[in-house]
Amino acid sequence: MSRFQPEIIHQQLGAAFYDKVEAASFPDAILRYRNQAAADKVGLGGLDDESWIAHFAHFRPLEGSFSQPLALRYHGHQFGSYNPEIGDGRGFLFAQMREAGTGRLLDLGTKGSGITPYSRTADGKLTLKGAVREIMATEMLAALNVPTSQTFSVIETGEALMRHDEPSPTRSAVMIRLLNSHIRIGSFQRCAYLGDDKSTEALARHVVAHHYPNCDPHQDADTLYLALLTALIARVADMVGAWMVAGFVHGVMNTDNFNLTGETFDFGPWRFLPHCDPAFTAAYFDQQSRYAYGRQPEAALWALCRLADCFVHVTNQEVMQQALAEFYPQMEASLARRLVWRLGLQEVPAEQADALTKQFYQAAQSSRYGWDALFQDLYGGTLSSKDERWHTQPDLLALQKMVAGFRPRQSDDIRQALKSAELVSLEISQVEAVWDRIAEQDDWSALQTLLDRIRAHGEQLQHS
Repeated sequence: MSRFQPEIIHQQLGAAFYDKVEAASFPDAILRYRNQAAADKVGLGGLDDESWIAHFAHFRPLEGSFSQPLALRYHGHQFGSYNPEIGDGRGFLFAQMREAGTGRLLDLGTKGSGITPYSRTADGKLTLKGAVREIMATEMLAALNVPTSQTFSVIETGEALMRHDEPSPTRSAVMIRLLNSHIRIGSFQRCAYLGDDKSTEALARHVVAHHYPNCDPHQDADTLYLALLTALIARVADMVGAWMVAGFVHGVMNTDNFNLTGETFDFGPWRFLPHCDPAFTAAYFDQQSRYAYGRQPEAALWALCRLADCFVHVTNQEVMQQALAEFYPQMEASLARRLVWRLGLQEVPAEQADALTKQFYQAAQSSRYGWDALFQDLYGGTLSSKDERWHTQPDLLALQKMVAGFRPRQSDDIRQALKSAELVSLEISQVEAVWDRIAEQDDWSALQTLLDRIRAHGEQLQHS
């Protein structure tokens, strides 16, 4: 632990932003997942399993960080309706530290760690299945170069939980996530709801000081708010563009699920596309398809507008509207750039990337070709599929010819290795198959095999 650089920066905001809480006590603690690479980056890679469990199941404080966990206070719009009764209801901020090498401030937050003042009628616990799903999602997003939290630890806790959406009783777990910041759009909404302008300004200066090094945290409040909003618009636009190329459907894009550093987190009923379908919805309870795949950009912009609402009494509304108008151009540019990258091509001029993106979506939607298979079969501009649709469907034929006209960004050996590997996908049937092995036989080998394949795929994509 010699490289561990602890911090207590969030605590310096003051007690108006959190409640000190106690973690639940669990009847058991079985280490199921340990992200060694992430642990090494924050100076915790040398912990033995006993110490790991002591910190991340029994919540013994990490020396130099918080002496007691902090349940963060926030509000949020949930499926369009404002809810002032939420906050960290089954998690808390456990520790902060610096990333080795970069000095970035990072959080360790929990999920399933017990009741807090914001739990309402819930038990504050997490199902093991939910934790396993989050491992898979974060690993897949990281492999596809999507800004995301990392699953740091999963420990099974030996409780039998009752859930209406799973066969019950079901196994329980406590999870740790590694994230740049747990401050959310909903954190600002709470300050605005309470009419607490002083806290709004303090929170904005805090976020800029610790997460936006190119912004001045000491500038006038009206300029500060605009700078923060503009910077977050760029990050969220890039994140959503990355989601669209990954075929990722978050499922619950409430304002309390957008953090102020633009990373994917708070996974719930997420799904990955089986094929291109703008109406594809992840959450069974999203009856209006508010957060369907094709509506994710719209939902993200709506959330950013709610952040702007928190600043409107100080910052010129017209100027903020101009900043918000840049969201779609930035998101579309991110989508096109990332599409080119995932197809294994060298960077191309924006106009050509836009044309390729338009043709890609037209072909993907009309053909209903498997989303992940489409990228693999076209990777590097060389078609590697004998599917008859490539010869019978004009949209696919036009797409193949267009992709073949660009230069690959990797060597033949790397491209062929990626194209010949078993398809890496997280369609729901594969996710459920992994969980079934765990649930029925306590067999974790399928999960490990899948994670190994996902990581290898990511390394291939990243290889220059």
